[in-house]
Amino acid sequence: MRCYFSLALLMLFPLILFGQGTEDLGVLTPAQSGPPPDQHLEIWLKTEFDQLVAQRRAAFETTLKSEASCRNWQEERRRFFLDQIGPLPERTPLNPVVVGTLQGKGYRIEKILLESRPGFHVTGNLYLPETPPPWPAVLVPCGHSHDGKAVGQYQRASILLAKHGLAALCYDPIGQGERYQMLDRTQERRVFDDAPHVSTPHPNVRLMCTTEHTMMGLGSALLGGNVAQYRIWDGMRIIDYLQSRPDIRPDKIGCTGNSGGGTETAYLMALDDRIAAAAPGCYLTTFQRLIETKGPQDGEQNIFGQIAFGMDEADYCIMRAPKPTLICAGTRDATFDFGGTWQLFGEAKRFYSRLGYPESIDLAAPDAPHGFTIQLREAVTRFMSRWLLDKEVVVREVESLPDTLTDEQLRAYNEPDWTAQDLQCTPGGQVLLLPGERSVFQINTDLAVALKASRSQPWSALDPAGKRRLIRKVIGAKEGAPPPPNTMVVGTAFRGDTTIHKLTLEVAPGLRLPALAFLPQQPSGAFTLYLHGRSMREDAAPGGPIDALVKQGHTVVSAELRGIGETETGVRRQAFGAGRFGRDNLEILTAYLMGKSYVGMRTEDVASWLQVLRSGTLPFPPAKEIHLVAIGEATIPALHAATLQPEAFATVSLQGMIPSWEPIVQGPECFDQSVNVVHGVLRHYDLPDLVDLLDPKKVSRPNPVNVMGLPIP
Repeated sequence: MRCYFSLALLMLFPLILFGQGTEDLGVLTPAQSGPPPDQHLEIWLKTEFDQLVAQRRAAFETTLKSEASCRNWQEERRRFFLDQIGPLPERTPLNPVVVGTLQGKGYRIEKILLESRPGFHVTGNLYLPETPPPWPAVLVPCGHSHDGKAVGQYQRASILLAKHGLAALCYDPIGQGERYQMLDRTQERRVFDDAPHVSTPHPNVRLMCTTEHTMMGLGSALLGGNVAQYRIWDGMRIIDYLQSRPDIRPDKIGCTGNSGGGTETAYLMALDDRIAAAAPGCYLTTFQRLIETKGPQDGEQNIFGQIAFGMDEADYCIMRAPKPTLICAGTRDATFDFGGTWQLFGEAKRFYSRLGYPESIDLAAPDAPHGFTIQLREAVTRFMSRWLLDKEVVVREVESLPDTLTDEQLRAYNEPDWTAQDLQCTPGGQVLLLPGERSVFQINTDLAVALKASRSQPWSALDPAGKRRLIRKVIGAKEGAPPPPNTMVVGTAFRGDTTIHKLTLEVAPGLRLPALAFLPQQPSGAFTLYLHGRSMREDAAPGGPIDALVKQGHTVVSAELRGIGETETGVRRQAFGAGRFGRDNLEILTAYLMGKSYVGMRTEDVASWLQVLRSGTLPFPPAKEIHLVAIGEATIPALHAATLQPEAFATVSLQGMIPSWEPIVQGPECFDQSVNVVHGVLRHYDLPDLVDLLDPKKVSRPNPVNVMGLPIP
């Protein structure tokens, strides 16, 4: 019977001839004019993303018909935003200190050190006018500059504001300037570990600011928050400080920043009503255009599930309406697409108009690249003068500008007045060198300890079925069995006595996953679902681990989960953090914006492959005894799948799995762990809790690894 079936397969499917020691074990092939397999997942995610954007757009058009509906739209998004970044801490003493002063031409600088949280210092320079106080004040959060507040364009913006009668407090965000969170105190470095061509701002700094931000972001996400909360709270506490000074007008607070500082400005202006005038620069665009061009940016710029909820970047302006807002952008910005900025401005303008204040939002858009250029600095100073000083002024940073400016000329206007050492607020140049200073990782670790204690009782109170319902909810896995498998055999060949079928499984429209089914000549009736974290071919070579199982009579289906092997995303764009956070980091963050985790999606993939083995629709009988082997990146989804269907597997082997998510929180470093992050999971359970739900006689966890991917002794 088996011989006849094999002959039929030879007629129906292409025969793959295995030569001497060389085999073609590829399964997915691009259509004649279609995209290659390593783009399928990206395309599927973008399609899903666009559908969510369209839903929000439709809601915007149909819902906002009255002032009451507009106010409801604002409040819903503000509540969601605050929920997603995690609860704000309590206000504690700021303990501000002026550690030094500098005298400039037409302004002076106070070097400020204050604590936004206990033992967590903010370093800033307060540029003060020579006119009599009290003055309005403007926060100037820095963009993603390694030197933070010392970078020329931020100095020049602050000086220009001060010369026009506005105090300006330019401060270092975490992971920049004097506030790096991952120091190596034992070794001096001239360049970053992750960018050997870029000089460090301090000899103990190891990694670039964007890497630090996302590294902190992974742990924050596991706790159900966002690293943006640290930056938002810093800004709010700086407003507290400014309002405590008798020389500052507490009712006249502004905020402006560029790039990453534009992000922080957008967040602060949406959440803090004390900001009377805001000018976010070189950040605001639509998420749709961002995904289509550069892709998601670093950790604090992605709020979990915001696109699924219906919160786009225009909502940062909308949430503060009708307070005065100036959107600043360069029409040649290569990071944040100006076409999206224009669309966003139109949407925000319509919202302001519905409230009766169309004049309160405007756009400054010079012919310039990304950056706090001289044109934007002048526009922001005019804007702040209008709304904080009630004065219409002509602002010229220099006597006159050429009609057209080259990028080289624009850079020349960014020359700093002061060196980083001049502006330094800490004795050693880094806050972490201060006695008793705490890092973001230490604060998050304390939160993780508290969550572990608080989740213990609710978790223990649930019965196994209740725990499984909670697990599904946390990872975003659908309830019930997956739909009937849509599988195909796309090729068949032989290796000695072993028949190898090439399979595909459609897990979503337009998204197929590959597998190799190894059928022994004398099957024992045992099946193994083999999930390798790199590729279905990784252990499939002659004489390898899969061959060994086949020789024992196992039918082995070596399958891939989405984003692994043939559907692993290729790096076609300048993938932020690809070297440290994974080649598919942009797609992981895209899914994160949609409220999806790779762990949840891949857990569903495991369930779908399980259904394939049980279905009897392929050229082997329905599986009764199924063993699960998962390796590396496939282990955490496999553990979840086994926990949700414990009766499905005779044994479960999880090789090379991290024992817990907590070390990602504790930091300060991990490697390729974005793919394992589930937002808020540590509010409910950790990986050992899942293992405890399984029969210990069935489960093995050989060769565990730490969060750097290195073997644990």
